Amino acid sequence: MLRALAVDDERPTLEELVYLLNADPRVGTAEGASDATEALRRINRALESGPGGPDAIDVVFLDIQMPGLDGLDLARLLTGFARPPLVVFVTAHEDFAVQAFDLEAVDYVLKPVRRERLAEAVRRAAEQRGAAAVPAPRIPVHEPDPDHITVELGGVARFVPVDDITHVEAQGDYARLHTERGSHLVRIPLSTLEERWRARGFVRIHRRHLVALRHIGELRLDAGTVSVLVGAEELQVSRRHARELRDLLMRRP
Repeated sequence: MLRALAVDDERPTLEELVYLLNADPRVGTAEGASDATEALRRINRALESGPGGPDAIDVVFLDIQMPGLDGLDLARLLTGFARPPLVVFVTAHEDFAVQAFDLEAVDYVLKPVRRERLAEAVRRAAEQRGAAAVPAPRIPVHEPDPDHITVELGGVARFVPVDDITHVEAQGDYARLHTERGSHLVRIPLSTLEERWRARGFVRIHRRHLVALRHIGELRLDAGTVSVLVGAEELQVSRRHARELRDLLMRRP
């Protein structure tokens, strides 16, 4: 079973996180630290104890914005350890997801933390750590229809119509969904969305971009380069995808 350490400078949030972790059957012990410095001392003690020792820590649930040493700084320090614990970021801000991915975080959970979302992060940590399989708590989840995709905004699950999505941008293991009203970050690789939405008129134009054909306003050719206008944004089309895109646009009703 997982041994967890939660790190957050806001005491009520820390206590709630420790409570939720201790309530998960896959977590053996969960304790808290109120800042990164205290957490680092605790992690050093765990490393001295060894992976099977009484003070060992398997996973750290880590806030990002804290006074002094922040969560990203602490995660970078941990990458230099021989046997670092896994890291799950727990934050109120989605803007650091790409940096979290670069640091090989197990998951990125937005505040306010929902029990079922935290349970998913614990599941991922347990799989990576190779912990003994324990059934996850059964939580009823509403499955949206194929015309929508679930996004998390401020700790609330929302269902965004796929037809509202103009284009998708790859950000590591994440994808940013762009609509006319804003954008949403989801933990789904761009290749998965490409396969899922191909029949809905989405086409790959670049290794980083997937575009809905119906939202392309212009195809631009300039000195051998190809780009498309999607709303007010101009996106580059790679040579590999340019011919296919032109053919699809020519056949578009």
